[in-house]
Amino acid sequence: MRPKERRGTGQTDLLRSRLDAIIDMGHPLVKLAGTIDWSFLEQRFGAVYEDKPGRPPLPTRLMAGLAILKHTYDLSDEVLCERWVENPYYQFFCGEEFFQHRLVFDRSSLTRWRQRMGEEKLQALLQESLSVATKTE
Repeated sequence: MRPKERRGTGQTDLLRSRLDAIIDMGHPLVKLAGTIDWSFLEQRFGAVYEDKPGRPPLPTRLMAGLAILKHTYDLSDEVLCERWVENPYYQFFCGEEFFQHRLVFDRSSLTRWRQRMGEEKLQALLQESLSVATKTE
């Protein structure tokens, strides 16, 4: 079963803050998020999922975004998770529409996702993100 991808609704919620309303849309991570072809990554990485019973997979943009952030900033899984909770730019980059005050995934999901993707796909992901970052400065 492929991951169910999040799509921006554009709706407001009185009790929650939309990330695009509270962050600087000129921030480098916001610009990078806008240039990455997330639908291409969803198709490419979604192909590794099988229709099996169990917990539904996490969105590809979330997991690919976390992998890019981890590599870019040379973070451990633990530090990445801590920073994701406190950094609205990390959350926006990973596809969140509203600010999240808690992790929306289990930290062990990072390890399982890397194992499922394999070294070759992860290297391609990182090369693509670095290429896009270099082009957009």
